[in-house]
Amino acid sequence: MQLENRTVVSPLERAISASQNYLLSIQKPEGYWWAELESNVTMTAEAILLHKIWGTDQTRPLHKAEKYLRSQQRDHGGWELYYGDGGDLNVTVETYMAMRLLGIPASDPALLKAKAFILSRGGVTQTRIFTKFHLALIGCYDWRGLPSIPPWIMLLPSLKVELPNPFGSEPFFSGHTFSIYEMSSWARGSTVPLLIVFDRKPIFITNPTITLDELYVEGVSQTKYELPSNSDWSDVFLGLDKAFKIAEEWNLVPFREEGLKAAEKWILERQEATGDWGGIIPAMLNSMLALRCLGYDPSDPIVERGLKAIDNFAIETDDTYRMQACVSPVWDTALVMRSLVESGTANDHPDLIKAGQWLLDQQILDYGDWTVKNLDGKPGGWAFEFDNRFYPDVDDTAVVVMALSAIAMPNERSKAQAIKRAVDWISTMQCKPGGWAAFDLDNDQEWINSVPYGDLKAMIDPNTADVTARVLEMLGRLETSSIDPTLIAALNPQRIQRALDYLEREQEPDGSWFGRWGVNYIYGTSGVLSALALVAPTTHQHIIKRGMNWLVQCQNSDGGWGETCASYNNKSLKGKGESTASQTAWAVSGLLSAGDAIADYAWDTIDRGIEFLIKTQRDDGSWNEECFTGTGFPGHFYLRYHLYYQHFPLTALGRYRSASAARHSRSLETSDRG
Repeated sequence: MQLENRTVVSPLERAISASQNYLLSIQKPEGYWWAELESNVTMTAEAILLHKIWGTDQTRPLHKAEKYLRSQQRDHGGWELYYGDGGDLNVTVETYMAMRLLGIPASDPALLKAKAFILSRGGVTQTRIFTKFHLALIGCYDWRGLPSIPPWIMLLPSLKVELPNPFGSEPFFSGHTFSIYEMSSWARGSTVPLLIVFDRKPIFITNPTITLDELYVEGVSQTKYELPSNSDWSDVFLGLDKAFKIAEEWNLVPFREEGLKAAEKWILERQEATGDWGGIIPAMLNSMLALRCLGYDPSDPIVERGLKAIDNFAIETDDTYRMQACVSPVWDTALVMRSLVESGTANDHPDLIKAGQWLLDQQILDYGDWTVKNLDGKPGGWAFEFDNRFYPDVDDTAVVVMALSAIAMPNERSKAQAIKRAVDWISTMQCKPGGWAAFDLDNDQEWINSVPYGDLKAMIDPNTADVTARVLEMLGRLETSSIDPTLIAALNPQRIQRALDYLEREQEPDGSWFGRWGVNYIYGTSGVLSALALVAPTTHQHIIKRGMNWLVQCQNSDGGWGETCASYNNKSLKGKGESTASQTAWAVSGLLSAGDAIADYAWDTIDRGIEFLIKTQRDDGSWNEECFTGTGFPGHFYLRYHLYYQHFPLTALGRYRSASAARHSRSLETSDRG
């Protein structure tokens, strides 16, 4: 009897193979990867409002949105900002408004529950500025309770100013005077069109026409339409707002028409050929509102393109309709490529080559808004979305460079030149403190977050630890690749040292780092460890160990890691939360980055993390998680990337396999010497 020869496959190998097969099976025919970018339901609510205002609601399947909105309501009656947050007042009020606009009566049981939730949280008058703004557009809130935004700010120049300091060598002030370019790219793209809308203060008649009087705790007749006081220095803006309102009332706003014309011109110039503005729904919706206020016809090609671009962000199923805040094909593609290569897929695999060519075709060679403050850089970055030539970002560009450097392309020379362009551009985007921001250079005037209009506290784009770490990780990986060193010379030792000094200053007392673009300290800490282990493993060993120790101590009992979005508002919740696949993968990858320096106790922690990932993998090779682990605006807006919990676990599994093999090899060498 002949015994059958069978190869025993370990659970780790099975998990890696299944994940690779799953990801390759969902690649788009054009070569990219792209999955849903989920946020809260206000994106859908605001799209319903826009179509009602334009009268285009009957040509869109908005009736399907009702089922989607109902499915997202929680038992407490509200709708959430992120999974499990207990309900959010602003999200609930906007969703209630949208359902009323869809013709659902206030007596509907779902809306009665929502009404009770809203009133228990203080009602309409306790909502944020943007919620009140959307209600004001249809007469459900009074424009008097909103801040004035004078259109003449469009005309303010951005001038470099240095004021001498009589008491020292450093200038008393060194920076740019205010202009729209001191606002973050996303705030700028949303604010410029609102200069027009806030000037016109329209009240649009919708079908059906609704009131939301039932959502005022104090009653509409008793409501005080005023901006809230913070009882600190920022109350100076309340006085300015009163002055602006008097000027509006007496038609004394200086340069009003010039400002409005400049805003209209700016909007038209920044519309992509596809109709997009800035690649984000808020900028797109607000631009469409501005055009409506200016009297554009629904059949105008600019309007039609804009509406089509918004349609492209929608997801329609057989019976539901929902809206994404953004789309992420470049980001998704680069991260999936990295996970496949790091888990053992051949670097010349046809599907990777196809993806690499798609990425090369997406490189932005146009000058964008970043040139206002960056006078030295030449184009070479990548954006997050399909179409966003004005706003490439450092984070995406660094990840794309790492993805491209890891694969073998038929035309390596073209790839190398694309990488050089990207590295050169990134080098010129380094901020004064030494780090990198997402979209702009030195966009860090903190006072702008205190204006009444900026109550989301997301008006600026300062350098952050996570983006800075991405740049340094990119550099470290390029230095160990076959790339010609002269192609990355722009990131010279002086720039690297400034970035390292910045990261050292940003480390928290407990050893962690803040995560601006992912939730939260697990994300930030993992990213920084991955960078430091590559570019400064010896000189920064102490802070690397502190970061590793923090990750080890916040592992959950099930072997995974998790962190709630609430950690942005409450530091006592750092590293605490339900275990998720993506956050576990971040923690494991961060710990594995230490390589030979991984302590024995850390290996035990890593082993348990890998066991968690293998145990929670589904039969088709995928993972699932309900939690939001992506960040838009800390404390105010979160994202659930549907590919995060697919490619990040694969990356962690691949790195674990490589690190374990190296560890085993070292063990054998030690044994042989013994």
